[in-house]
Amino acid sequence: MERPLAVAGSISGVNGVLIWTADFEPMLRFYRDVLGLPPRSVKDGFVNFAWGDFRLSVAVHSQVEGASRDPLRIMVNFAVDDIHAVHRRLADAGVEFSRPPEQESWGGWVATFHDPDGNTLQLLQTRGTTGPPPAGYPA
Repeated sequence: MERPLAVAGSISGVNGVLIWTADFEPMLRFYRDVLGLPPRSVKDGFVNFAWGDFRLSVAVHSQVEGASRDPLRIMVNFAVDDIHAVHRRLADAGVEFSRPPEQESWGGWVATFHDPDGNTLQLLQTRGTTGPPPAGYPA
């Protein structure tokens, strides 16, 4: 199927996601130290991570209170090349997974967990996704 040509005023993609929080420090430590994302910039109450032109930011918002009230409303998927290795590293760092790595019917692998505010996050492996987990990998 041929993609239609872009027209004036069309949206050309997504270049960022912003996660608001009332409790910045635990969120900063989780995304930077536990997940291991290198910050592009850190300011008072704001951190920005970047992959090419894409930005993921976590920041304080005065109208946000407590944990996410609806953690399934939006999910951030983190691309990984080896979901089992990343899952093992994060689990060893204390991340609790609500869904361990499982292969989807379309061939990819998904693992689900939450940040300190209760927002739903996933590891997503789309390349090299055929076959069972590595030998000795815990079920």
